[in-house]
This record gives sequence, C-alpha cells and structure tokens, in this order.
Amino acid sequence: MGFRFQKRIRLFKGLTLNLSKSGTSWTVGGPGASVNVRGDKVTGTVGAPGTGLSYRQTLVDGKAPAADEPAHQEPPYRGKPWRGVLWMVLMALGLYLVLR
Repeated sequence: MGFRFQKRIRLFKGLTLNLSKSGTSWTVGGPGASVNVRGDKVTGTVGAPGTGLSYRQTLVDGKAPAADEPAHQEPPYRGKPWRGVLWMVLMALGLYLVLR
C-alpha cells in the first residue's frame, strides 16, 4: 500500500483549495455540481447529493497528443470548455428538478 495525503481547505462557500502529495487544485461549486482545476486539466462533476451517484468528465485536458494520434484530432472540449460546463449545468438542473 502506498502513502496518501489529502487536505481540503474551504476558503469560503463554493471555493475549496485541495492539497495532496502530488500537488494542488481548486474546486468551485457545491454538492450538486462542481468544476475542478489542476494545472492545465479542468474536470466537471454533477451528481445527486446524498445518493452516491455522480458523473465526472474532463472538460479541458492540457496533455499533448500522442505520437500515433492524428494531429487534427483534438480531445473533447479542448478550447471549448463552455460546452462541457453548459452540459453539466443542465444535468444538475435536471437532477434538482427530479429529486426535489
């Protein structure tokens, strides 16, 4: 087993600083929907609070394409993170309406 370290510091409602052995990240949002930013990578999460059900998607991935990938193919949402964020907001709204 490997050693792990995680610490979350809530700066104010809706903004959290996450510290770990491998680095830091920021989380904006709350229990129903959030966006996490770590370096060049942006990940969005929507879920139904209290159920354990959630969906996570990488919105922006700062990785360079692999050597065997065609140069014209971009990862999903690269340069267009608003599409992923819009999708996540709509999912969160739908879950809210269904579960209230």
